[in-house]
Amino acid sequence: MNIIALPGRYLVARWQFLRHLTAVTAAVVAVCFKRGTFRSTVRNVLARQVLFTGFEAVRFVSLLAFLIGIAVVVQAQVWLVRAGQAALLGPVLVMVIIREIGPLLVNFVVIGRSGTAIATELGNMNVSGEVRVLDSLGLDPFIYLVVPRVLGVMISVFCLTILFITVSFGSGYLSGVVLGVGTGNWRFFARSVFGAITPEDIFNLLAKTLIPGLLTGVICSVEGLGVSRAITEVPQAATRAVVRSVTALFLTSVIISVFTYL
Repeated sequence: MNIIALPGRYLVARWQFLRHLTAVTAAVVAVCFKRGTFRSTVRNVLARQVLFTGFEAVRFVSLLAFLIGIAVVVQAQVWLVRAGQAALLGPVLVMVIIREIGPLLVNFVVIGRSGTAIATELGNMNVSGEVRVLDSLGLDPFIYLVVPRVLGVMISVFCLTILFITVSFGSGYLSGVVLGVGTGNWRFFARSVFGAITPEDIFNLLAKTLIPGLLTGVICSVEGLGVSRAITEVPQAATRAVVRSVTALFLTSVIISVFTYL
C-alpha cells in the first residue's frame, strides 16, 4: 500500500499547491483592477521593487546582452553572408534573440536575483511577526506585500528584455563592423530585423515576459509567506521558490512557443 500511497500523496500535494498558486494569481490580477488598491504605501513598495529588480539589474543584463550579441548576432551575420543567405538575417535573429534567448535569460536573471530575495524577505517577515503587525495596523498583507512585488517583477522582466534585445542587436552589429565580418550596412541590418518582426513575435515577447514574471512573483511570495515556524525554513523556501519558478518558466515558454509556431 505504501507504493501506492507515496505517489498519491505527492500528486495530491502538487495538485493542492497548483490550486493555491492559481487562486493567488487570479487574486493578484483581480486586485490590480480594484479601485483603491494602489495607495501611496503600495506605490512606494512597487517603486522599490522595480528599482531593485529592474534598475539595479541593468548593468548585468546589459553586459550579458553585449556578450550574447557578439556570440550570436556576429555568428549569424558571418555564416548567413557566407552562405549567400543574407536575406534570412532578420528572421533568424528575431527567432533566436526576440523569441527565445532574450526572455529566457532575463527571466533567469530576475529569478536568481529577485526571486530568492522576495522569498527570503517575506519568510523573515513572517517568522518575525511583521506580517501580523501589518495586519493589526489595518494594512492588508496581500495588497501591501504580494501585489506590488508581483507587478514589480512583471514590469522589470519586460523592460529588461527590451533592453537586452536592443543591446544585443547593437553590440552584435557594431562588433561585426569592427571585425569586418558583418553586413556593413546598418540600414540593411535594421530593415532586415524590423521587417522580420510579426504580430506573432510581439505576442510571443509579451507572453514570455509578463506571464513568467507574474508566476515568478506569485511563487516566490507564496513560498516566503508559507514560512511560519523557524528561521531555518527560510533558505528552504528560497530554494523551492527558485526551482518552482524555473519550472514554471520552462513550462510557459514551451506552451507559448507551441502556440506561436502553430
